[in-house]
Amino acid sequence: MRAKREPVRPEEPGPGQESVWDYPRPPRVEPSTERLVVRLGGEVVADATASYRVLETSHPPVYYLPRSSFVPGALAQADGASMCEFKGRAGYLDVLGGGRRASSAAWYYATPWPGFEMLVDHVAVYPGRMDSCEVDGEVVAAQAGDFYGGWVTSRVVGPFKGAPGTLGW
Repeated sequence: MRAKREPVRPEEPGPGQESVWDYPRPPRVEPSTERLVVRLGGEVVADATASYRVLETSHPPVYYLPRSSFVPGALAQADGASMCEFKGRAGYLDVLGGGRRASSAAWYYATPWPGFEMLVDHVAVYPGRMDSCEVDGEVVAAQAGDFYGGWVTSRVVGPFKGAPGTLGW
């Protein structure tokens, strides 16, 4: 007999906050002018003030930075691919900085499906595989789990998908 699952209880957002439970499914893409800084190996490997946030129910935002915001040599093609039911086929990249190499720590959509075309020439990184990722000076926490790449800031409240027991959300 299967155990009955408790319903998810979204946290109440405070002033200036967003609930990830108000994000849509399928996801929405929106432009962002927040300053994003990514560090690896003690060096800044990306710095952007124009990016996209992908917002999906129960997930903290995933930021897609322009490839041009990465320092030369910071991205190298990696093996592997995955499929998103909304965006299409993702390719993976290693991120290099300060003598470190974070394997398959970033991903991109070379030919995203309709509705996600703006993600061409943009790259998302797993914040938990970097030294740090910042949004407007705030160091983000990584979304729990080993698959999702959401950026958790004080701006968003959950609970967030990714932790043990959340797969069925």
